[in-house]
Amino acid sequence: MNSRYLEDLKMGDVFICPGVTITESEIIGFALTYDPQPFHVNTLAASDSIYGGLIASGFHVIALSFRLFMQLGIFQTSSMGSPGIDEVRWTMPVRPGDTLHTEVIVESVTPSRSKPDRGVAKLKFKSINQRKEEVATFYLNLLIKSRSTLG
Repeated sequence: MNSRYLEDLKMGDVFICPGVTITESEIIGFALTYDPQPFHVNTLAASDSIYGGLIASGFHVIALSFRLFMQLGIFQTSSMGSPGIDEVRWTMPVRPGDTLHTEVIVESVTPSRSKPDRGVAKLKFKSINQRKEEVATFYLNLLIKSRSTLG
């Protein structure tokens, strides 16, 4: 897919990312490094938790969702990073064997008033499992180059 620039986006645009199945070893590996809570790293402790089994860290889920979106290549040459993420919600546990895909909706596109070479796209991310249940949502504010940077 060709890279998109600020002017190429409009409110309501939707991007659908392919799915990926999350494994027990990926859940434990991520959690051991970044979120070592018992229900993320220990199957026995997780079975006695309120979740009744091992679940993925919410940070893992949003990182995975972001990766799936970036792999589409839509902003390969136009992304300038992000000033932040808003309203992160983890709405349902993600378990080993779940297949997640990401849907990204353009909520708004705002050109910079002081720097005409860029602007911010507010993108709503929805992480969805194989049963079509939303497991996480968040808003990413992505700084994107304007076509004026192409010269």
